[in-house]
Amino acid sequence: MSGVTGFLMDWIMAPMSYPFMQRALVIALLVGAVCAVLSCYLVLRGWSLMGDAISHGVLPGIVIAAMAGIPLAIGAFAAGLSCAALTGYLKENSRLKEDTVMGIVFSGMFALGIVLFARMQTDLHLTHILFGNMLGVDGEDLLEMGIIAGVTLLLVLVKRRDLLLYCFDPSHARVAGLPVRVLHYGLLVLLSLTVVAALKAVGIILAVAMLVAPGAIAYLLTDRFERMLAIATAVATGACVAGTLLSYHIDGATGPCIVLIQAGVFILAFLFAPKRGMLALRGAAAAAEAAPAH
Repeated sequence: MSGVTGFLMDWIMAPMSYPFMQRALVIALLVGAVCAVLSCYLVLRGWSLMGDAISHGVLPGIVIAAMAGIPLAIGAFAAGLSCAALTGYLKENSRLKEDTVMGIVFSGMFALGIVLFARMQTDLHLTHILFGNMLGVDGEDLLEMGIIAGVTLLLVLVKRRDLLLYCFDPSHARVAGLPVRVLHYGLLVLLSLTVVAALKAVGIILAVAMLVAPGAIAYLLTDRFERMLAIATAVATGACVAGTLLSYHIDGATGPCIVLIQAGVFILAFLFAPKRGMLALRGAAAAAEAAPAH
């Protein structure tokens, strides 16, 4: 037992002797926390595809910001909001459903970003944009992500009850006198900020997994929203830390390691969740069939 404990302590502490790993773990905690909180609202609202759309739609903003010499976060945030606004406009002024419009908008903006990147002369690495580069962040990146994550979490904390009612039942929120339109676009702003915060950690392509998996796992495990927030945060931050450490030891990409761990936890929750897991549902169905009819 002591040998196992010593191995685990060495496995955890050995990477901590390097400053780049210390920064990576701090960023992992920040990104995991902010993505987990917002993912709960997205799962309740059914906006998983919107997270995918915005995460892909920020690419042209990043490329244009790099060409203009301004912070990439500004370009990414502007492009994310533009993607959300364009999606809303097309949905309101056409017969197309929202998921169809989102598919067209995010694929078009992503393609535009690829075209612009191919024409740009820069040291910016496309793989780092797409899949993240958590181990390569510096102090400036850490400060930037800390501010974005802090602002996002603060805004969610202040309006958490209004956002919950809007996500759970928009019609009820409108009847209750809440500014539904403001909450709608406010949630899109928070989503764009969260995507920007996750860029350095897991990149554009994997950001959607960070925005969906924690909330989906927590939704399977509890019926109470407060517990859902706590479970999602624990799962996301735990997976981020474990994935970062794992990537160090296997010399693998950090973002994919984090997402793979979250996917593994989701599979376990899907199978073994006490009330909503597949085994529990099958057991309840079998018990109902075996019960005598009255």
